[in-house]
Amino acid sequence: MNTTPHDLAAAFADRFGSEPDGLWAAPGRVNVIGEHTDYNDGFVLPFAITHSTTVAVAVRPNRMVRVASTFAPDDDPVTVDLDTLEEGSVTGWAAYPLGVLWAMEHSGYRCPGMDILVDSSVPVGAGLSSSAALECAVGVAANDLSEAGISRRELATIGQLAENRMVGAPTGVMDQSASLFGEVGHAVFLDCRSGESRLVPLDLEGAGLELMVIDTRVSHSHSSGGYAARRRSCELGAELMGVPALRDLSVEDLAEAAGVLDEETFRRVRHIVTENARVEDAVDILSRKGPADLGPVLVASHASMRDDFEISCPELDTAVDAALDAGALGARMTGGGFGGAAIALARVDDVPAIRAAVEAAFSSAGYPEPAIFGVLPGAGAGRVA
Repeated sequence: MNTTPHDLAAAFADRFGSEPDGLWAAPGRVNVIGEHTDYNDGFVLPFAITHSTTVAVAVRPNRMVRVASTFAPDDDPVTVDLDTLEEGSVTGWAAYPLGVLWAMEHSGYRCPGMDILVDSSVPVGAGLSSSAALECAVGVAANDLSEAGISRRELATIGQLAENRMVGAPTGVMDQSASLFGEVGHAVFLDCRSGESRLVPLDLEGAGLELMVIDTRVSHSHSSGGYAARRRSCELGAELMGVPALRDLSVEDLAEAAGVLDEETFRRVRHIVTENARVEDAVDILSRKGPADLGPVLVASHASMRDDFEISCPELDTAVDAALDAGALGARMTGGGFGGAAIALARVDDVPAIRAAVEAAFSSAGYPEPAIFGVLPGAGAGRVA
C-alpha cells in the first residue's frame, strides 16, 4: 500500500491500541547481474530500489509478538510467544518477520516482545525480493529496540537464516545484503564467500538511462522444487570437480568439467562459472565506462539462465526479446527464476516505445498485461520515524 509514515502510525494505533515506538523501512532490490551465484560462494551485483517495506513496531512488556499487515486489515494478528517459537513453527507470510526474531535468538540475541504492523510497496512475487525487504525491516527494528548492536553483515546473515530455516527457502545472502548496504546512485558488489561488499557507481539518471522492471505477473516461490533442484545440481558439480564451491572454478576449468560431469550438471555449472565472470566484467564496465555499456553482459546472462540453468519461462523470454527488439541496450530476467520480473536497460527517450512493444508482445501471446515501471538505486534499511 505504501502509506505515509503518519498513516502507518495511525493504522498501528488503530490495530494495537497504542502508538508505535518507531518506524523502520528496508528496500527491495534489483539484481543487475549474478543469479544463483550467491549460494555458490560467488559474486553478485544488486542495488537497493526505492520501493520498500515499512514496519511500525512497539515493544511489549512480555515476550509475546503480534504481527499484522495493512494488506489484510481485517485479519487477526499472528501471535507467538518468543519463548516457544521454534524453527518451522510458523507458515505463510508471517514466517518472514517471525523467522527473523527466531534467528536473532538462535544467534544468541534476546528480543523483547513486540507488536509489528507491516506495509510495503515492493511487488510480491516479482523477483524484487519483497521477502528480504520484510526481513531486513524487522531486523533493523529489532536490533534498535533491543539495543543488540548487531552489525549490518550479521543482520544479513540473520535474514538469510530466517529464510532458510523458518521459511524453508534455500536462498543465499544477496537479497538481504542489498537491502542493508544499498546507497543512492550505487550498486553493491558482494563477495558471498567473505561477506565483504563495496559500492560501485551506478548513476543511471546522470547517464540518461532508466532500468525498466517488467513484472510478468507469473508468481514464483523459492521454497518450491525448481530452486532447490538447481542448488543440488551446483553442490553435486562442486563435489565432482573437487572444489569447495563453484566459485573456485574458472572459465578455463570448464573444458575439464565437460569431461567429468553429466550434461545437465555441466550446464548448471557452466552458468554459475560464466555468471561469476560476467559480474566481474560488469563491475569493471561500471568503474571504467558507465552503465550504458552494460548491455552485452545482460543479454549474455539471460541466455545462460534460459539455456544452461533453465530458470526462465516463456513470459520472461518474451519480455526480454521484445525489449531488445524495441531498442533496449540490454535485458535479462532477474531474481530466482520460474517467473517474476525481467529488467531492461534503456535510454530514457526509448522507454515509451519499449513499454509499448512489450505490452503488445504479451497481448499477442495471450499473456496477462505486465506491470512495467522504472527503478533507481536507493538507500538501504534504517529508521524512518
